[in-house]
Amino acid sequence: MASTPRSSSSVGNRKPAQPIIRLRFKCENMQRIGAFKARGAFHAIERLKQEPGWLENDGKRKGVVGFSAGNHAQALALAAKENGITAHIVMPSTTRPYKIDATKGYGANVVVCGPKDREAVAAQIVNETGARLIPPFNHPDVILGQATVGLEMQDQVQNLDAIIAPCSGGGLLSGVALSCEGTGVKVFGAEPEFEGADDGRRGYYSGNRVTEVNTRTIADGLIGVVGQMPWEIIYERRLVSGMFAVSEVEILEATKLILERLKVVVEPAAAVPLAVALFNEEFRSLVEKEAGEKGWDLGLVLSGGNVGVEGLAKLFS
Repeated sequence: MASTPRSSSSVGNRKPAQPIIRLRFKCENMQRIGAFKARGAFHAIERLKQEPGWLENDGKRKGVVGFSAGNHAQALALAAKENGITAHIVMPSTTRPYKIDATKGYGANVVVCGPKDREAVAAQIVNETGARLIPPFNHPDVILGQATVGLEMQDQVQNLDAIIAPCSGGGLLSGVALSCEGTGVKVFGAEPEFEGADDGRRGYYSGNRVTEVNTRTIADGLIGVVGQMPWEIIYERRLVSGMFAVSEVEILEATKLILERLKVVVEPAAAVPLAVALFNEEFRSLVEKEAGEKGWDLGLVLSGGNVGVEGLAKLFS
């Protein structure tokens, strides 16, 4: 897909940037459970099995605990099932029913709780069962699992200049950043801006990690604050070169473009990197300045495709 210059009126009557961008898509919507989260969950389970004494001390029966409103829940449930491990998954009552059903379908013991109680309930289950907590992003083995996205992109695309990954808790973005450290490949984060959903961007440029956000963005897969461990990689180690945010209209337009042009199904959160590449004038100006006439080969992570038919219909109604 080619980069399309924007009109002067859409950028405040300034001359719009016209960078040369060649887009490469990493389709994690085609991953198992429909999202990149499978990578982190399977890697964390594999490392747990290798931990001295875990199997011998009845680790499989005690199981693992996760808390998630979506893709991590399904990923951990599947990874546990395929390894014969009990899975306890805590999901808030606001979770979409089809996601709860999918998690149960993988054999997990699903515990539904209040919207803000998931971590407390997960801790209680750990105390009662002796299960091991595997959180959705604030865990080294989960981050390293997500890092394989960046490793594969570098292997599959020669002379890749940069990668944009969506950012919520920061597990994917920090993992991709780790995979690109020292390679010359720049890594950028993408977020929705609606109602302060761009907590990662605001924290990155203020120097203070945002610890609370309340938003109803259509990119609901990106609702959440950056965890402490990803933050250390993203900001403190400066492995991410910049953070950018886009509007709801731009996310919707990017989602529509992916559906109609790429012929693949993605959730709105997955379309945010494309929205940045096409519509964020700050990012486009950066590419124009740094790449010049050569342009950039830009990798975009389509993070997931877990959206129902009714949800898609509602988006475009």
